[in-house]
Amino acid sequence: MAITKSSFPGPALGPLPPVWGRVPSRNKNFTGRAAHLEQLNAALNNTVTAVLPHALHGYGGVGKTLIAVEYAHQFRGDYDVVWWIMADQPGLVRSSLAHLAPHLNLPGPNEVGIDEAAANVLDSLRRGEPYDRWLLVFDNADEPEDLKDIIPQGPGHVLITSRNHRWQGVAEAVSLEEFSARESEEFLRKRIGRPIAAEEANELAEALGHLPLALEQAGALQAETGMSVQEYLRLLKEQPTSLMGEGKPPEYPASMAAAWRLSVAKLQENLPEAMDLLRSCAFFSPEPIPRDIFFPVDDGRVRPEMTELMADPIRLGRAIAQLGRYALIRLDANRTIQVHRLIQALVRDDIPRQEHEAIRSEVWSLMSAAEDEERYVELLPHLRSTRIAESTEPECRRFVVDVLRYLHGAGDLDSANALAEEFLREWTSVSGADDPFVLRLERTYAGILRDLGQYDKVHEIDRGLLPRMREVLGPTDRETLALLNGLGHDLRVRGDFRRALENDNEALRLYDEAMGPQSPLTMRATHNLAINYMLNSDFGGARSLHERAYMMARRLRGATPADTLLAYQNGIAQAVRLAGDYTEACDLGEDCLAFGQDKLQRDHPVTLRVQLTLAISRRMAGETDEAFELVQDVHSRYLNRYSLNHPETIAAAMCLANVLRMRGDLVEAMALAEDTYTRYERVYGAQHPYNFGCSTNVALLHRLLGDPSRARSINESALTALDEGLGRDHHITLGVAVNLAGDLATLGETKNAIRLDRGTLRRTRALLNEDHPLALTCAANLALDLRAEGDPGEVAEAEALHAEILPMFSRVLGREHPFTQAVLEGRRLSYDFDPPLL
Repeated sequence: MAITKSSFPGPALGPLPPVWGRVPSRNKNFTGRAAHLEQLNAALNNTVTAVLPHALHGYGGVGKTLIAVEYAHQFRGDYDVVWWIMADQPGLVRSSLAHLAPHLNLPGPNEVGIDEAAANVLDSLRRGEPYDRWLLVFDNADEPEDLKDIIPQGPGHVLITSRNHRWQGVAEAVSLEEFSARESEEFLRKRIGRPIAAEEANELAEALGHLPLALEQAGALQAETGMSVQEYLRLLKEQPTSLMGEGKPPEYPASMAAAWRLSVAKLQENLPEAMDLLRSCAFFSPEPIPRDIFFPVDDGRVRPEMTELMADPIRLGRAIAQLGRYALIRLDANRTIQVHRLIQALVRDDIPRQEHEAIRSEVWSLMSAAEDEERYVELLPHLRSTRIAESTEPECRRFVVDVLRYLHGAGDLDSANALAEEFLREWTSVSGADDPFVLRLERTYAGILRDLGQYDKVHEIDRGLLPRMREVLGPTDRETLALLNGLGHDLRVRGDFRRALENDNEALRLYDEAMGPQSPLTMRATHNLAINYMLNSDFGGARSLHERAYMMARRLRGATPADTLLAYQNGIAQAVRLAGDYTEACDLGEDCLAFGQDKLQRDHPVTLRVQLTLAISRRMAGETDEAFELVQDVHSRYLNRYSLNHPETIAAAMCLANVLRMRGDLVEAMALAEDTYTRYERVYGAQHPYNFGCSTNVALLHRLLGDPSRARSINESALTALDEGLGRDHHITLGVAVNLAGDLATLGETKNAIRLDRGTLRRTRALLNEDHPLALTCAANLALDLRAEGDPGEVAEAEALHAEILPMFSRVLGREHPFTQAVLEGRRLSYDFDPPLL
């Protein structure tokens, strides 16, 4: 009995089978469910010998009976017997079976009694005589135990509909979910019988949770009364119970409200404490609720009956099981509980208004007890719907700040930003701008904006926040110190590297005094200070500080988050590369990337930074193809994650432009480099050192493309600005000077090039040591220019210098490195700039 695509929706039905008993009529508005019908058909047909019942379960009103009816009608041609049994009253099931007896040529219940007639029917079905193609439908069955002796084993099929999820352990279960958005819209168009805009249909379906019974009632009421969608939605919000009690559809046994009240009545009779749990669940979001959140909380804000229930795990488990039995909740294998939004609305509507705030406060208390990241993720959908922003309790506000900081750290910046803005408005209006938790949240918000690249806004926030924090929280409070560290980033973004170094030196001193060197916050301050050392050309000092932060974090034995540990390790790799050891930087970078991809997501912000750092190291190591593959991928990921104007997207673009230049793709490299340079100016401002560093990349491409005059003009402007901003004894300034000397030499101004070469070489060796690649580049270019000048003394000096540096190139970079090969072939070397991530 195979199913085919042509079976759906299958308007043309086969003839009725010889025995067709008590099967309800088809619903003319039946919509969708093709996949469920196919799954149901496959489940029934996969039985080989002893047929297990196949249970169709789900929320009340989800359409279990309707799909069973549709299945019976669509596939009636495959059966000789289709018999429908109302199983909601177990005592009448045998009677229904007994009335099948005459149709099987057996004595009826009037002749031999109900029990014997039912037994004869079961025996006949097991033997497949006189019919072996039969389908029994047990509609609305409750406990599996009620039917265990009644379900026949044999060649036919048994289909059960039930709200009770326990059938999953007995039968091959087909879980029936709510309608999809498309199915809901299609159904409403059919049921209302007049045009309805897609936006209105979607809004209505969403409000009703895509539950077929609720959609049927809503459609029927609007069709009969002409009520607008907006009017219906207003009434649903204000009077859900009354509205859901209107108009019992003929295809359903009861209205939504009546079905709900019937379940509640049974629940109150069997296990009343389960209702206490359901009332609490009604004030969460319709999203899954972690079961483990229902744990005793001793803060006086949880109702005594809930405290008592949660203190007894056996009773709590029994209450959850009962709610599942009556399909008032959905249980998931991940130990979550989910309540449909309409059931929640009906429950809330049934609770006196004066009790709402007490239960809502209880929910806030349960949420605030969460202390781990996994729980934060599970509770995130409940932040808005529970209205926890309204709470002024310290535990609730601490919980909100912790969740937002988790989101920030996990890289979900858009969600963190939207929630932080919303909560900050609410808290400030209620508690004022100087409330301690408002200050904490404002600092968190500034950190999120910083990672979104909104630097001007962040600086404005931080500048006004620091004095308020010092006054309210104290100068050595951890929040105040964290903000002080944030100000270091603000100064770096503004290009004031010296003041950033001073600021973060002071921050680390205060952290050390207040919290000690082993504090994770002190480690983070150490890491931030290392970035400033790097930006101020002290690469050895940067490496030492990064290593200190990393090793101290490692000693915490797993207490340090993976992303933090990875950021510290990547800092080491970056400092090693800038110090000129490209091979070691690549080795470190490979370890970092493997760690990031294993412990974090590939698109996690720290993993992306690691990949970009490795791409630069690969390029500097002469591994251009590997660098190209890495940077293409990471640039694409940045574009997907952030905007074109995000600082990290721009940094990846500049790295890609540099790789393209090294591959010989000069025109493409120029287009990308010029675009990137323009974007940097928008992000950081016209006078930031990074702008001038990027401009020297553009100038280098102008020279390579045959316009050394344009290159000279750009580099002269950049050098003048960097001399003023950073001073000549800075690695970026010296790199631009190297390139300007190349422009002068290309234009035939050899004497001026030599003069600039000499000064740059002297300063670079003093700053970075004589065997640093930048110093070697200066020396190699000076030798070229001395030879070009042609003076015998200068030629001799050039030969001596060349003989001195060639072994250094081989030792530092390797004989096969492109830079070493360029020196051997008498070609000029250049400096290119890769902006470190701030």
